[in-house]
Amino acid sequence: MADNVTSLFRSTAAHSPSMAALARESDGAGPVDFCIPCNPYFPTPAMFEDMATRLREIITYYPSSADTITAELCSLLQLPPQCVAMGNGSTELITWIDHLLVRESLAVPVPTFGRWTDQPMETGKRVDMFPLQESGGFALDLAQYAEFIRARGTKVAVICNPNNPDGGFLHKHAVVQFMDAMADLDLVVIDESFLEFADAEVEPSVVQEAMLRPNVIVLRSLGKNFGLHGIRFGYLVANPALAGRVRSMLPKWNLNSFAEHVVFMLKEHGTEYQQSLHQVRRDRMDMSGQLSSLPGLTVYPSQGNFLFVRLPVGAEGTVVRDRMLTEHRLLVRECGNKIGSSSRFLRLVVRPQVDVRRLVSGLEQVLYGTSRRGAAVPDQATGTGYSSGTAAIDRLFSETNGAGTQGLAAQAIGAGTGAPGLPAAPAAGIGMPLPAVPSPVPVGADAGMPMPAAASSGPQQMPQQAPQSLQPPPQQAPQPLQSPPMQPPPMQSPPVPQQPVPQQMPQHPLAAPAQVPAPAPMPAPMPAAASYPSPQMPTGPTPPGVPARGGLTAAQVRGTDGLSQAPGASWSGAQNWPEAAGMGQLS
Repeated sequence: MADNVTSLFRSTAAHSPSMAALARESDGAGPVDFCIPCNPYFPTPAMFEDMATRLREIITYYPSSADTITAELCSLLQLPPQCVAMGNGSTELITWIDHLLVRESLAVPVPTFGRWTDQPMETGKRVDMFPLQESGGFALDLAQYAEFIRARGTKVAVICNPNNPDGGFLHKHAVVQFMDAMADLDLVVIDESFLEFADAEVEPSVVQEAMLRPNVIVLRSLGKNFGLHGIRFGYLVANPALAGRVRSMLPKWNLNSFAEHVVFMLKEHGTEYQQSLHQVRRDRMDMSGQLSSLPGLTVYPSQGNFLFVRLPVGAEGTVVRDRMLTEHRLLVRECGNKIGSSSRFLRLVVRPQVDVRRLVSGLEQVLYGTSRRGAAVPDQATGTGYSSGTAAIDRLFSETNGAGTQGLAAQAIGAGTGAPGLPAAPAAGIGMPLPAVPSPVPVGADAGMPMPAAASSGPQQMPQQAPQSLQPPPQQAPQPLQSPPMQPPPMQSPPVPQQPVPQQMPQHPLAAPAQVPAPAPMPAPMPAAASYPSPQMPTGPTPPGVPARGGLTAAQVRGTDGLSQAPGASWSGAQNWPEAAGMGQLS
């Protein structure tokens, strides 16, 4: 196994080798897994026994249609089926979101889940990456992220909550206000794949708010929460139009028989599921404390079922990873191939205490030289000969935002900064070179769709200052195209999609008692203030980036500034909706 470790990791561009591949290179049994973020306490042994007993039946016959399986999941979560689309894993849904709803550009904080950076790049979209700062503990500042999106003119915004790999968490009211501030974008995606493991807030999910907004999708995972990554299933929640658009593109049998069997089993095992989440949260606290006791090791706060750690100075992640696997049969996730991270960082999945003690013992021996091989300090004459941290830098400059290293050098020369061929130092607070803002698109019948930044020629310059306002900047109305001026519409509440009302269902451990909210009118708008730009209605075709409703975002219509403290949901019955898509927290 030791001879093949390096080649196994080099053969996967943005992910670790599968457990099956590692098992094939050993005696048939895989290592203890601290890499794949999976719930170790669910399903229960009794559930596995039931699936084993019915294995022949499960794999022999076709599953039911996706609509049937989705309807069963929605009855469990107390969600309208019209607002849900189930996929063969969340990555299938990310793929369809990219193909159907991402026109030209997407913004995402980095480091994060690799498909949010790689998938849009694979289809030629511009990916605007907002770097999370190590000095700030990789915390996401939503106000700065909003300014970044406005400065770049990005069409789609993504937030992962909690974020992968650092486990950073955003409170619900802040996410809702960000959604409203970005109401003029084509799409806002909130990836809640790990939210079931969070305990920082009683009701952290924004699924109910997403169903009432025209441009928001919430993505949820099932494999991570239920400890079944091999059963590829996940789902999204959105208003009926958005969810239906994605659902209409999915194959009739995109969900397999194992997924169907598990979904129909869940109603009998809600109590065990909730207990498993509580145990993971307790283990996370214990594991964080044990790892923090290791000299020089930094453990970042996490609300996921994993911990993001920075190795001591001098330790190289690929060396630590390989030695942990070959000497101790422990698989850890080295994060050098995550854009925005480096080989100095590991992501370690939360596991039972007996496994954590083994992990800590292995790290002590590898890091501090209490084994015959000595400490894991890189040396130019030794090591694996492969650094995925270097690979991540290569990807960042040559594949992410268009111009590559030559384009960056050209920008530096054009700006008169330093010696030829050397890129200029990034602006304070930026953290990494950013692509240039795309040129304004002319308004007219022949303007067409803006091209991604990668398609433009020649160096472009970044704006020196980001907009101070968190709202869309006031737009200059274009010249009339032979049509009389239009008056801005009266300020009124945005239309609320008509939601199908699911029938009342009995209380179940997986779903807290809930009532379907009857949409009520939004609060009356506040009087016009100097801080809000006067709405202007263009008389010609709407240029890219102009907010809906004559220049007003949903937040402005409601009389808020978009990101300041404000009620996230003011309609009747909102507090009675099930938390986290129906997965209620235990007290």
